[in-house]
Amino acid sequence: MAPWQKWWLLFTVIWVVVAAIQVATILGTSEEADKAWRPVLVGLGVPAFLYLGGWIWARLKRRRA
Repeated sequence: MAPWQKWWLLFTVIWVVVAAIQVATILGTSEEADKAWRPVLVGLGVPAFLYLGGWIWARLKRRRA
């Protein structure tokens, strides 16, 4: 596993846990459960986007070497 993947994994775990806490708080305290979709989508979308960016960066770096 590449070093950037280890950092991405650490970031993703923290990011998903915080997003899950936000969703649980919204569902537990708000009468509008529809507001919980935004943290779910952001909680899954941001790590996927960052992994894609890291993967592209690693491919370009490997191609130059």
